[in-house]
Amino acid sequence: MALPRITSPHTTGSNRTQRVMLLVLAATLPGVIALTWLYGAGTLINLIWASAVALGSEALILRLRQRPVQFFLRDGSALVTAVLLALALPPYSPWWLTLIATGSAIVLGKQLYGGLGQNPFNPAMIGYVVVLVSFPVEMTTWPVPHTVGLSAGLQHILGIASLPDGWTQATALDVFKVNKSLTVDELWANPAFGHFGGIGSEVINLAFLAGGLFLLHKRLFTWHAPIGMLAALAIMSLLFWNGSGSDSHGSPLFHLLSGATMLGAFFIVTDPVSSATSNQGRLIFGAGVGILVYVIRAWGGYPDAVAFAVLLMNLSAPTIDYYTRPRTYGHRKAERGFKLGE
Repeated sequence: MALPRITSPHTTGSNRTQRVMLLVLAATLPGVIALTWLYGAGTLINLIWASAVALGSEALILRLRQRPVQFFLRDGSALVTAVLLALALPPYSPWWLTLIATGSAIVLGKQLYGGLGQNPFNPAMIGYVVVLVSFPVEMTTWPVPHTVGLSAGLQHILGIASLPDGWTQATALDVFKVNKSLTVDELWANPAFGHFGGIGSEVINLAFLAGGLFLLHKRLFTWHAPIGMLAALAIMSLLFWNGSGSDSHGSPLFHLLSGATMLGAFFIVTDPVSSATSNQGRLIFGAGVGILVYVIRAWGGYPDAVAFAVLLMNLSAPTIDYYTRPRTYGHRKAERGFKLGE
């Protein structure tokens, strides 16, 4: 009789984590290409600097905690956090802004709770919120696509000189936020707006959508969280859409293709550690993020709200899990048999 050879699951556990992280990094490539095409080398500089800070911070804290440094650095989780955060930051961000954001993500969002698998909050969103609250002007001002050269961008990163006024602009979401009198048609004459969700923003969101569908095809996560978020955001924006009036908060298509919507839907809310665990729970979690994104965008104090929405729902994840955890196999039958036995 031939016995099947079954490998112990723990022998490939770290390789599994590393493989997942490599697939996530590969899925960000369409977004990286779109951002680089629009803004030049600024995004690549963000990626390189954030990755170096993340790996350095992780190594330092691991050494202070007396943990094996190389073992944990090889899993790729710190690199994924750095990449997601760098993609969310404006291109050519000052070096100190990326340093603070990435350091906060690794130290406060991850290692403070014990490392990978222990963090209740998404580390990248922790880092993003820290700099968004502290430096709102730098975080809401993006370069005009195809205008910033490498020399001027490096001077801005190093703090030697600021970008000229003609090379920077507020995001489309920020323009919508502060608008009080112009109609939507008049707003669309603003350079910040493109066809649907802001100049360049729709291309970037479609690129991250492509990467997210790749991860979904690879079954790294289920459809519940991203579809829950996108559906809830679309429904909310449809319910409160006031056409093209000056008090309009934007159409469903505008909200789906603006800001960090697709990045959040496929790369942030799908985090298996800080989100809900059951399929029903993931659907509720994603829907909660979508609702909060619209509420904060329309009536809150910040133009984009993916980071705040995710962190608020991270707080709610344990409660969602409590009420949506699947029933233990055979539990109902055993309970019924016990009552009959009485």
